[in-house]
Amino acid sequence: MKQNLRLGHVAGISVGAHWSTIVIVVLIGAVLASAVLPKAAPDHDPARYWMVAAAASLIFLLSLLAHELAHAIVARRCGVPVKSITLWLLGGITEFAGETKTPKDEFRVSVAGPLVSLVLGIFFYVTVLLLPGPVLLVAAVQWLALMNVVLAVFNMLPGAPLDGGRVLHAALWRRHGDRARADRAAAKAGQALGMMLIVAGGLELIFLGWTGGLWLMLIGWFLGSAARSEGLARVAHEGLKGWSVRDVMTASPDVAPAWQEIDDFVSTVASRSRQAVFPVVNFAGESAGTLSLEALTAIPPEQRHDRRISTVARPLPADRLLSPDDQATRILEVSGFSGELMAVVADAGRVVGMVTTADFTRSLQQAILRATSSRTGTATDQGSQRNHPTEPLHDPGA
Repeated sequence: MKQNLRLGHVAGISVGAHWSTIVIVVLIGAVLASAVLPKAAPDHDPARYWMVAAAASLIFLLSLLAHELAHAIVARRCGVPVKSITLWLLGGITEFAGETKTPKDEFRVSVAGPLVSLVLGIFFYVTVLLLPGPVLLVAAVQWLALMNVVLAVFNMLPGAPLDGGRVLHAALWRRHGDRARADRAAAKAGQALGMMLIVAGGLELIFLGWTGGLWLMLIGWFLGSAARSEGLARVAHEGLKGWSVRDVMTASPDVAPAWQEIDDFVSTVASRSRQAVFPVVNFAGESAGTLSLEALTAIPPEQRHDRRISTVARPLPADRLLSPDDQATRILEVSGFSGELMAVVADAGRVVGMVTTADFTRSLQQAILRATSSRTGTATDQGSQRNHPTEPLHDPGA
């Protein structure tokens, strides 16, 4: 997820926030100031409610950060590199640059966040018991205690991409020794959990008239979508194993010379090419950025004559420049992209191909077909084995 606001580094980990974080902070502050705090501690000045609510909202945001930092720190101790932590509308996301190697490591990384949230909830609760203070502050701290416990419990629900889904994945992986099987089970559990939350939110909205049901439906929709996407990504990762970038890319694409005038490039290449995006190259044939038809059409015709391609080319992030001999799974690791181009492919420095969303979608669908055909074939083979009781049987999984 894109970081619209970079907050710095904590324990050497890049921390940032998506713009939607502002929405959740404002919503939490408004609910606290207008409903929760006035009910728990009546007869206070409205300005005081808002001041305490704002402080509580920010502390809760720090609690979310602590939850994600726990995942990140334990992951690094398990040998998994951590790219970043991003706070957003529904909590936080820790982006890893690899995967855990064993079920035990995955379990440790998964439970670290909920454990920290639980400890924070207990800490806030004990603080209220041992250090009584003004009723308004006590109410805010009690709310923080409750929310951290709720965060810990909710995250342990057994379905991807929640922490409980990771714990389920680790348990199934350990039990069956089959990571792919555990991937499918955790993804299915996440989709089922998301549907249950959507139904529960709808019933709450219809029969109880609670607008909180809308929030529950939103969370359910997100969980279901994320679980489905994660399941497809896992299938793609498995299906692309053994493939190289050369097998996925569009070879010898039309390129845009950085030194060429835009008007000349439009008349000779862009207006005739079947491509919607072009790798930009320098005199040596090396990557110098990218150029899309959309960017070209945005330039008024009278401004195309004296401008060169280099003035409108977009830079290409370093991780989106691949080698044709790289594993195809590298494509799944490129940074967030927009538009049609996913990666430029260079051999010995010279651009020899590109990977577009169409290329990747085709390869992804083929990967899914291969994965499902493989499972069907395995089941068929084992069905024939059952005609020979003396041969060992192996359960291929769901």
